[in-house]
Amino acid sequence: MDRLGDMGPLWMGRSRFGSAMEQKRNNQGRVAHSIGRFAPSPTGILHVGNLRTALASWLSAKSKGGLWVLRIEDVDRHRCRAELAERQIDDLAALGMVSDRPVIWQSGRGKYYQEALATLQAQGCLYACSCTRKDLAMMASAPHGEDGLRPYLGSCRGRALTQATADAVRFHLPEGEIAWVDEILGPQQDDPHQFTGDPLLHRRDGCFAYHLAVVVDDGAQGITEIVRGNDLRCVTATQIHLQKALGLNHPAYAHVALVAAPNGARLGKRHGALGLQEMQAKGISIPEIVGWLGYSLGCLDRPEPCTAQELLSGFSWTRVPDREPASARLQALARWISPQTK
Repeated sequence: MDRLGDMGPLWMGRSRFGSAMEQKRNNQGRVAHSIGRFAPSPTGILHVGNLRTALASWLSAKSKGGLWVLRIEDVDRHRCRAELAERQIDDLAALGMVSDRPVIWQSGRGKYYQEALATLQAQGCLYACSCTRKDLAMMASAPHGEDGLRPYLGSCRGRALTQATADAVRFHLPEGEIAWVDEILGPQQDDPHQFTGDPLLHRRDGCFAYHLAVVVDDGAQGITEIVRGNDLRCVTATQIHLQKALGLNHPAYAHVALVAAPNGARLGKRHGALGLQEMQAKGISIPEIVGWLGYSLGCLDRPEPCTAQELLSGFSWTRVPDREPASARLQALARWISPQTK
């Protein structure tokens, strides 16, 4: 598997990396007006909830005649494992989802994140943060956002950022709310100070942080639509602020519901959710899995074996039932997969 990390961000300009229009051309030379992506972190296997989100992103891009690209978000070198990333790529391919461009690995893109930091620093948007994990944990009075998210209150705001500093680096969020339209949830409006606060962009251990990497890479790959789990809805406004600061276009967003176990607990790696290979080992075929995922996304009237390609004609965001997280189709998917996780 090719490991690409050397594609620079579009905001660096044509002279070094090519224009946005050139980046959006597919192998036939046609301009792809829609580019979707799936960007897993290789900290575990992809379970049925991850696979459902991946399929939704693939169907959305392909239904528009666009491209679908895969990015491995392995920027956290302490938690990510290359062998898990390779398995994720293989599992997606087994379900019929293959990246239309070479897979991008964040671990090889540090120089572009550093360039983005330099751009932000020139605008006076960054400051050094010396807060430790203990300091952050002691901010017990801070209001909690969605999914237990605690915003950073700006304790270090105003501290100078120098090349010699060993501190973390944060982005000073502008004041004001951000509005956008979600393909599933409709009009949204958030004050990011209530959710993330000033986001961390570079950690004290030398790792670039999620918000910086994802925004830079979405711009570099020319992403026009982002389909992801609704646990990330609450960070959208923060990322839009970063897009503005870096001069990047704003993609469309769709936040799909998370798959929960029948008892309401979030289905995840920590709760024994099975991956594709484990489901196959229990006698569940690839077409069965695709059919159930497609049914849960509103592509089919009933779950039946099929391919991802066969789901395209039935896909529409208006049919996706995720406006109500406890929809009958999501509950049916949870009941179907639950016996397989026991």
